[in-house]
Amino acid sequence: MLSVFLLSAAGFTVLTTEFIIVGLLPSIARDLQVTIAQAGLLVTLFAFTVAAFGPFLTAWFARFERRKLFISVLVIFGLANTLAALAPNIGVMAIARLIPALGLPVFWALASETAVDIVGPQFAGRAIARIGFGIVCATVFGIPVGTLISDAFGWRSAFAILAVVAFAKALLLFIYLPKTNLHQQQVSLRSQFQILRSPLMQGHVLLSILVFSGMFTAYTYLADILERLAGFDGTLVGWCLMGFGAVGLVGNSLGGRAVDRHPLIASMVFCLFMIGGMVALVPSIHSTLGLAAAMGIWGVTQAALFLVSHVRLMKAAPEAPAFAASLNIAGANLGIGLGAMVGGRVIDTLGLGSIGFAASGFILISILLALLLMTFKPRAACADC
Repeated sequence: MLSVFLLSAAGFTVLTTEFIIVGLLPSIARDLQVTIAQAGLLVTLFAFTVAAFGPFLTAWFARFERRKLFISVLVIFGLANTLAALAPNIGVMAIARLIPALGLPVFWALASETAVDIVGPQFAGRAIARIGFGIVCATVFGIPVGTLISDAFGWRSAFAILAVVAFAKALLLFIYLPKTNLHQQQVSLRSQFQILRSPLMQGHVLLSILVFSGMFTAYTYLADILERLAGFDGTLVGWCLMGFGAVGLVGNSLGGRAVDRHPLIASMVFCLFMIGGMVALVPSIHSTLGLAAAMGIWGVTQAALFLVSHVRLMKAAPEAPAFAASLNIAGANLGIGLGAMVGGRVIDTLGLGSIGFAASGFILISILLALLLMTFKPRAACADC
């Protein structure tokens, strides 16, 4: 469907804006004369802003006409990326990261709800997998291509090109995206926030926090691992990140099918395999086959868990799916921010080689929490969650 494809394409730009910095951290740190751990705080700032404001902004903007809202978000992203390309110091760069962080949860949650409305809740996983294809493409192409552009022309060029892409996507939505009806059953702000009173929902949000903390304790510094421990140059790092993202296409497909059957079991299975990939990465760093296998397993499971976590929250609160999606986005970004902070501290104290074990600790705890959540008696409104 054209509408879903356009939203997926826009999602590519939105998610690339958040994650492109992962491949650019070493260059940004050198150019702005800060440490890699200090540059990593830009990831934390973006993530914590999403976590703090995402659910409230999503609940508020859910009443607005979708087409105008999505176009406005993309224009804001274009302006923010322009500012990032011109940033003279870390302070201005922080502002450039703060602005789009306010728009990301609104776009992602409401685009997900729109996709589910189109295909029906029974196919929620596959619908969001189509929207999530934009996320995977951001990982497959956006982040590594940004790294390659940075290596060839400088990191500022990567943000400048992303700004042009954001403005172009806004124009495409203006021309081709039809006006969309509001969600059929608008839920009051009070009703949306009431779902947070459920211990099961609280557990699901905590699960997202733990999963993403584990992911980004290591993933935030993956480019640095490949540069310093493997000895790769910027170009080779870019190709490695592209391979990491490319296998995510498999994870996106597997995750979309698995989450429709049982969200918590899907989460546990992918988390178990992710631990294996993370722990094996550094010991395999000088083996081409071993490094490829470790990054492949990690890449598949990371893409799958993006999707599984998102759908898991939406299925847990079918009466307010957009708000539930925003809770997952908030929890995920809180985890991203915590992971970036923990990873930076691990690097400073234990060294870069210990980061996979620290990340796996979060993932192991998330598996235990998922087991606990399976013992909860589900609400009548969501008996299959």
